[in-house]
Amino acid sequence: MFVLLAGRSKRNSISKKIPLLPSPPGLPLIGNLHQISSLPHQSLFELSKQHGPLMLLQLGSISTLVVSSASTAREIMRTHDLVFASRPSLKAARIFLYNNNDMALAAYGDYWRQTMKICVTNLLNLKMIQSFSLVRMEELSLMIERIARMASANKGAVCVSEILNKLTSDVICKSILGSSLSEERRKLLCELIRMNSILFGKFFLEDYFPRLRWLDVLFGLEGELRRHSKKWDALLGEFIEEHVSQLAEGETTSSTCFIDVLLQLQKDSSMPFVLTNEQIKALLLDMISTGIDTSHALLDWCMVELIRNPIVMEKVQSEVRGIAHGEEKVREEYLGKLSYMKAVIKEVLRLHPPAPLLLPRESLQDCQIQEYNISKKTRVLINAWAIGRDEEYWKEPREFKPERFLGDNVDYKGNDFHYIPFGAGRRICPGIQFASSIVELALANLLYRFNWKLPSGISCDGMDMEDGPGITTPEKKSFIWFV
Repeated sequence: MFVLLAGRSKRNSISKKIPLLPSPPGLPLIGNLHQISSLPHQSLFELSKQHGPLMLLQLGSISTLVVSSASTAREIMRTHDLVFASRPSLKAARIFLYNNNDMALAAYGDYWRQTMKICVTNLLNLKMIQSFSLVRMEELSLMIERIARMASANKGAVCVSEILNKLTSDVICKSILGSSLSEERRKLLCELIRMNSILFGKFFLEDYFPRLRWLDVLFGLEGELRRHSKKWDALLGEFIEEHVSQLAEGETTSSTCFIDVLLQLQKDSSMPFVLTNEQIKALLLDMISTGIDTSHALLDWCMVELIRNPIVMEKVQSEVRGIAHGEEKVREEYLGKLSYMKAVIKEVLRLHPPAPLLLPRESLQDCQIQEYNISKKTRVLINAWAIGRDEEYWKEPREFKPERFLGDNVDYKGNDFHYIPFGAGRRICPGIQFASSIVELALANLLYRFNWKLPSGISCDGMDMEDGPGITTPEKKSFIWFV
């Protein structure tokens, strides 16, 4: 009898066993690392077609949950948002961001909550964004003059990406630092930002095999990170020293200057913690680098998609020129009326999200997603690029069709999980409105003031639409356009 009961108990426990997550077969030691390409969002999308929208990869010694559908994204970012609210500690973030002392990649906890509050209250909320309106309009006028001057000197040829890079960097530096940078400093800053994206997207052995850090050192990978970090540290240190001197002399560049606010908070005894210079540098790097990189990439992709789709270009130009007819430029109060242009921007974000793989998350405790057990410290990658191409939600998902957003209440604020270019939940990007204020104004005026075309000999079909390398994905190649 005892043997029979034991056998029955064993069979019952097997039948009730929780199923294992779908997972592609891996190799000894490295697991599934060999299946990840230099454009991981694309290779993970292909794997999800075979193994489903929720799959577990073994990346070296790190268990990694990959999410590729709206329903599974909802589970992570709404149903279990608190469980998955933290970030893993990655090598590049530890070195660049002073041991994860920024906001975007900080672990979930009191420090993250306080820095989030500081950034939103003093830079990213609607009132602050509106206070920078004059900055945006001033830089917009300079951009228009620059395009006209460049076109006149080069028989109509204009490097659009270069123009947009200068616009976004000047607006963001004026908003955060109180003034624009010298051209030499600005070029250094933009080169550092470009390298940031590339280095954050690189493969470091320590992130997947913690005991193999010595190989990162041996192969020069860690040295490359540290050299780049020193350049950032020197530049950010200069910004702080200049503003400390100005504050000591009773001078401020602007009443809403973010760096001055941080330096004043450093002396505020009511703060729950003392802001160190390293923490200020990490927050400045976060806001400057992310703001410039994502706004510039989004504007670039908007112009590329419009030049490839002349019918859409004609429609959006007609809308903009009809609304602002007779004006010197499109003013901010007109932007709310440009529904088709906003649909164009939404469609660009669907096809080219600023970070195709949202910043990684990490589970704070064991939990259950659908019928699967997820262990504490599991890393999570949410493939926003794949979700934006999900045929369950998007008809002809590879086609550029802004009309799909007309009369649709879908937005990018994290409420619609089939459309999450900026994420959702507690860790949604808090700079959405800040970036939108730059992108919408710039795009409207580029289309209002100028007609754009490719140089002779280059067809729309011949344009290289491949994503560039890095954690964000600018287009791989910049184009010279004619106005």
